[in-house]
Amino acid sequence: MILRPAQFAALILTALALVPSGAHLLELPNKIGLSQADYFVVQGVYRGWAMLGLLWIAALIANAVMAFLVRLQVRPFRLAMLSTLCFAVLFAIFFIWTLPANQATENWTLVPAGWDSLRAQWEYSHALNSAVVFIALCLTCLSVISWRPANS
Repeated sequence: MILRPAQFAALILTALALVPSGAHLLELPNKIGLSQADYFVVQGVYRGWAMLGLLWIAALIANAVMAFLVRLQVRPFRLAMLSTLCFAVLFAIFFIWTLPANQATENWTLVPAGWDSLRAQWEYSHALNSAVVFIALCLTCLSVISWRPANS
């Protein structure tokens, strides 16, 4: 049966997607008040983190596959679809707020005028995405535990 491995993949990938998002949320209180020089130094630790965006793509796909596989049961299907939708929302937040801040600062190597508003845009968009991924994880878990085998 392909369903159980698909559910497992959706759970693991959604949980892993929460790790970098959660890290951004947890660092926010310590970074938001840093001076420009200190902030740009700290932002350097994120070089290479773009690859972690693959977790978002993988989690979106895994939840969509799980939704398809449980489509005959309304509750698990809706929950899996809502989790998939969360990842679509996450991408919208990223492309509307996070990516433009990265581009304006050339990935935090260039200090443009108004850099502090870009910092707020970057930090709070990541914080919002952390909440969205957490909701997605809850929905994925609820989908998995609400699914029932056909013979039960």
